[in-house]
Amino acid sequence: MYKITRKRELTTNIYLMDVAAHRVARSCQPGQFVIVRMDQSGERIPLTICDYDREKGTVTIVFQCVGAGTQMMAGLEEGDSFQDFVGPLGCPSELVQEDLAALKEKRILFVAGGVGAAPVYPQVKWLHEHGVAADVIVGSKTKDLLILEEEMRAVAGNLYITTDDGSYGRSGMVTQTIKDLVAEGKQYDVCIAIGPMIMMKFVCLLTRELNLPTVVSLNPIMVDGTGMCGACRVTVDGKVKFACVDGPEFDGHAVNFDEAMRRQQMYKTQEGRAILKLQEGDTHHGGCGNC
Repeated sequence: MYKITRKRELTTNIYLMDVAAHRVARSCQPGQFVIVRMDQSGERIPLTICDYDREKGTVTIVFQCVGAGTQMMAGLEEGDSFQDFVGPLGCPSELVQEDLAALKEKRILFVAGGVGAAPVYPQVKWLHEHGVAADVIVGSKTKDLLILEEEMRAVAGNLYITTDDGSYGRSGMVTQTIKDLVAEGKQYDVCIAIGPMIMMKFVCLLTRELNLPTVVSLNPIMVDGTGMCGACRVTVDGKVKFACVDGPEFDGHAVNFDEAMRRQQMYKTQEGRAILKLQEGDTHHGGCGNC
């Protein structure tokens, strides 16, 4: 059993939990995720690792209530436990594998949308701990839905807050802030964008125009987290990939976002899943290709 040592409501329907999971904390890296399950009959829920403390043996997760499983998770309190807390899964961020001296020379921009601030934070924190400064844009629909601002401000080189309704920080979408920064003379070598699929799509459309290499995390489309369900099947540079086993990070300019979003909608219904299985045949699943 994996005990919840801290619970915090970040904003309406978005929660943060620290979970005692020594093995996961010992080996996880920014960009990876875990699968949690409350009990033996519970739903398997993949969640990106938001933070970790190797000494305390805790892993921090952030989740939004979007269905029955996450609604039940929100009812858990400090002292309660998960039956399963599996990980680390997925590939770590490419940044943590780069030569540190070369990394310090890079001009890096992170763009986080909504709950995407949670998977962005550990990457920015890791860079900060290794002497690498990165600019960060955090976008939210309104001020009330903004999360992890204080934590991000402590590790970002420059933090730019933007809200769709202009209720806090800069007004407008994150893409407008990217345009503004470039117009102000900012230059970047790489952009890492994490958030809703539609946000990442439009960030990539813009950064393609700017000739700015962009990495995206496709964790929003994961369901099973092991490559067996076929939910996160995506075409990247014309090839079939699965976000949970091949990613979750990919070259954003090579991702077919329109196809991925159509699949995401179809996968929500039993009929849609049946159609996808028929159309995609043996490539429908990622783990074994046949089940």
